[in-house]
Amino acid sequence: MQIKKIKKLALYALVLVSVASFTDKKSQNDKSKEEMAISTKTGLSNKPIVLQRADPFIYKHTDGYYYFTGSIPTYDAIELRRAKSIDELQNAETFRVWEKHKSGPMSRHVWAPEIHYLDGNWYVYFAASEEEDIWKLRPYVLQCTGPDPLHDKWIELGQMQAADADPKSFTDFSLDGTVFEHRGKRYFCWAEKTGGQFAASNLYLAEMESPIKLKTVQFMLTTPDYDWERIGFWVNEGPAVIKNKGKIFITFSASATGACYAMGMMEADENSDLLDRNSWKKSRYPVLKTDEAKGIYGPGHNSFTVDENGEPLVIYHARDYEKAIGDPKVVPASDKRPLKEIIADPLYDPNRHARMMKLKFDNNGRPIFQFN
Repeated sequence: MQIKKIKKLALYALVLVSVASFTDKKSQNDKSKEEMAISTKTGLSNKPIVLQRADPFIYKHTDGYYYFTGSIPTYDAIELRRAKSIDELQNAETFRVWEKHKSGPMSRHVWAPEIHYLDGNWYVYFAASEEEDIWKLRPYVLQCTGPDPLHDKWIELGQMQAADADPKSFTDFSLDGTVFEHRGKRYFCWAEKTGGQFAASNLYLAEMESPIKLKTVQFMLTTPDYDWERIGFWVNEGPAVIKNKGKIFITFSASATGACYAMGMMEADENSDLLDRNSWKKSRYPVLKTDEAKGIYGPGHNSFTVDENGEPLVIYHARDYEKAIGDPKVVPASDKRPLKEIIADPLYDPNRHARMMKLKFDNNGRPIFQFN
């Protein structure tokens, strides 16, 4: 009986600590809202541009609007918003354009949506798993049936398809797909593990046949080679593409999703064969990582856009504090893990906020990532 009492007291203490931590995080989050209101009046800063949106993606369309999406804390739907300026995105109306299924494919872990405009149509690429197998993540595609992605109907096109001669792509833990074009060809870059959830997550690249199918067999662009890519998990994920001065750069994120999360970069000459591993060079060290002095922890999963003058910007997520704590309020009821495990899971700490920095380049045209 004494042992049972001790266990109950220990669990009660854990809950009290967790509640106190959530309260402290809420206080910090409220402070972020106040600071964000100030930062929008003063231009670029390190403060959030959209609160509680991890994996942020911004696309500036020809209509002059910035279209924004990202992972929502409950991982159960895809939301879009738009505004004439990035500063206006936080308060812009959100539109829930798609919700997860109750079971089967696309019923759990709706992650990292990106909105693209291809061949006159709107598409959203995202990853999702199954309620019955929560780590069975695969990439999926939605298409908008009309010209207005906020109000027109979206339909499911299904899972992203591998090339006919490719038996490997999208058969295991796959996520974070992005699309880019180069010299008349369209490419798909994504992260995939071979060997299940706890295997290494590599980045792969292939040419696309259509918005939902690959044309070429996958080629492995990068695998976690260095110590900073192997903290917590061996991870390369979240690719984003930018071009400058005859070079193509693909940024990516590495390690687990806490304060150790950091960004690396691949680069290739624009005239090279992008599907040849020898065309690419990898950064030896992170190009962006936690800055404790500035209070920015775990920066990563970026996208690129431009400001009102056409100057390049980096959109990324980060937390304001080091110790991520999972919040049971955003965990699905079907998640039966002990409270202790949920609290220890940084994926369920909702305070990865979308942020922005101006992208600079060195004399050789390589990107320089510096907090504001």
